[in-house]
Amino acid sequence: MDLKLIEVVRSCDICAEFLPLQPRPIVQFHSEAKVLIAGQAPGLITHDKGMPFNDASGERLREWMGVDTDTFYNEQKVAIVPMGFCYPGTGKSGDLPPRKECALAWREKVMASLTKVRLTLVIGQYAQRWHIPEARKKPLTTLVADWRDYGPSLIPLPHPSPRNNIWLKKNPWFVEELLPVLRDRVRECLNNKCD
Repeated sequence: MDLKLIEVVRSCDICAEFLPLQPRPIVQFHSEAKVLIAGQAPGLITHDKGMPFNDASGERLREWMGVDTDTFYNEQKVAIVPMGFCYPGTGKSGDLPPRKECALAWREKVMASLTKVRLTLVIGQYAQRWHIPEARKKPLTTLVADWRDYGPSLIPLPHPSPRNNIWLKKNPWFVEELLPVLRDRVRECLNNKCD
């Protein structure tokens, strides 16, 4: 593991002048990680706590994955690399998009260091556009419903936020069909049994 890379990323301040708060890059990764969570950007709660998905969204995501907190925060098992590493601020309808500087400066380098990742969970439109280029043309429901098209190594997900409860009620197939496969795949990858 290149410890320097994560240290440099965590000390990054390239977009400081555009952020509402001091830069606080929040990422978790290690060259041994088998599962990658590719998200959008930290929210205010995450910024304040300094830990990714340490909120109701994280509780739901861990439930979806079928993992406990210790496994989720074990960087040698699970990498958490959002498109933007710092809280971008709030706009009229929620958090602002992730700052583009992060992906331009770091995404390729971080992804290149994650050579043992066998499963990528892609959450949110910005991550989905980067990891699944054809996602630009698909609404979220269609993209997630087509999860089988992306092979066993990549699964697009809706955001696990409680704000998406209505979406989950309208799409029961997500819980019935996708989540059992997701849990099985996560378990296999964490136990070095996925291809």
